[in-house]
Amino acid sequence: MAGTTRRRFYPEFRAGAVRIVKETGKPVPHVARDLGINEYTLHNWVQMDRHANGQAGGNGGGGGTLKESESEELAWLRREKAELVKQHAREKAAWEKERAELEDVPMFVKPSLRRFALVGALP
Repeated sequence: MAGTTRRRFYPEFRAGAVRIVKETGKPVPHVARDLGINEYTLHNWVQMDRHANGQAGGNGGGGGTLKESESEELAWLRREKAELVKQHAREKAAWEKERAELEDVPMFVKPSLRRFALVGALP
């Protein structure tokens, strides 16, 4: 697309668009359509504003500091996960051992399919 130029927006316009999204609670695509701009452009502006104001990204972007209660909960969850991983490994080892013991003992004899082969078509 040679010859096309990027649209430039004044900082006041950007701030106003972000303010509309924040104050009205409308979805970004609706506000972008109303303003005649690309929804991804407005989304980026909103994300930059959230980042500048120190708010979490909302979709796991995070990166901020945790409150004391959150850090305690995180530590507890990590300990719980480690214990569950160990328990799973023990149960898996026990299951594998039991399976190996059962494979050594024949449970049933497979029938030979040749004895039951069809001799001819039925009348």
